[in-house]
Amino acid sequence: MKGRRGIHYGWIVIAMGTLTTIGAHGFGRMAFTPILPHMIDGLRLTYTQSGILGTGNFFGYLTFALIGGFLAAKYGTRIVISCSLLVMGITLILTGISESFEFALMMRILTGLGNGGAYVPAMALGSAWFSMDRRGLATGIVTSGIGLGTLISGLIVPVILRAYGGEGWRFSWYWLGGAVLVIAGICGIFIKSRPEELGLAPVGARSSWEKPPSKVGSNSLSWGLIYGVKEVWHLGIVYFMYGFSYIIYVHFFSTYLEKEMGLASAQAGILWAWAGGLSIFCGIVWGGISDLIGRRYGAALAYLTLAFSYFVFAFCKSMVGFSLSAVVFGITAWSIPTIMAAAAGDYVGPRLAPAGLGFITLFFGVGQAIGPYVGGLFADMTDSFTLSFALASGVSVIGAVGSVTLRRPRAVA
Repeated sequence: MKGRRGIHYGWIVIAMGTLTTIGAHGFGRMAFTPILPHMIDGLRLTYTQSGILGTGNFFGYLTFALIGGFLAAKYGTRIVISCSLLVMGITLILTGISESFEFALMMRILTGLGNGGAYVPAMALGSAWFSMDRRGLATGIVTSGIGLGTLISGLIVPVILRAYGGEGWRFSWYWLGGAVLVIAGICGIFIKSRPEELGLAPVGARSSWEKPPSKVGSNSLSWGLIYGVKEVWHLGIVYFMYGFSYIIYVHFFSTYLEKEMGLASAQAGILWAWAGGLSIFCGIVWGGISDLIGRRYGAALAYLTLAFSYFVFAFCKSMVGFSLSAVVFGITAWSIPTIMAAAAGDYVGPRLAPAGLGFITLFFGVGQAIGPYVGGLFADMTDSFTLSFALASGVSVIGAVGSVTLRRPRAVA
């Protein structure tokens, strides 16, 4: 912008988006992986019940992911993100006082509501603040918060578990919930919903303002502007495959290693921290790749890489296999959410991007809700997680096939 120097505020907003994903997904969801085996012992859960906890979390997630996207498009991302993080922080702390499966399930549902309300608008910030040819990179930066949050939780949760013994899983939720409350306050101060609030154009814009595609250019937030776009439905189906497959791997990662493979919680935590650490930059890398070769080919390549990780985890039952799987997953983990968030902005434009992303996240959330239950059920039936991870690999391959059939956007934002 003429007459102004210094960093564009869009980068500050993206930093806040990254902080949001650290709390919402890194602490609220990914920390559940190393904590779950100890919740199973503390609450005497079956694998099916532990899977239902994941299903409950994502039932809440998909419920508010859709609604939250439309609310963010109408009222602004700052209010929706900060309020959702507030709900998350409170319910994470309350999860720590659980004495029954039923109470834990209720808290996971409410945490999921907050997660969906914070995560989806945060992922759409890149579409509002950056031009189309930089949207994948910006969204990738926001996605890096998931990896950073996973790394942090993978390192600190085992320490807390050791420090507090059998009650360690409770104190883990207390600490994580408190951290999310702090993040809620910071984001409430610094996030701005759109560049025009500050008299700015998006980062990289070639003109004063970037217009949404003509097909969805109205300021109205009618549902028809979203579900009337066929490509958005296609994106949703492709996104379902990721939700179903990746969550089986993530949800049962530590449980499989500790309960079936006999690894210590510290060993499983280190592997999870590796995956988290490597995933910090995977969104940036894959977002950039999708900017260069297109969303469909970038997504297909990412799906095949993830399928390989799940396959190795299922059938290469050694530290070499587990490590290889964690590394491959880490470098690809958040590739699909990054590409889907950028693609939603491509098809419906910057203003409706939160609503478009919320709509396709409904499919993603359904996949996440079903995956843990099916994975846990298969594990109880076969007394092994092998079939569960093999299923995740196969569904990921289907996601790759669906990706390459996506059409290019008809109009450029």
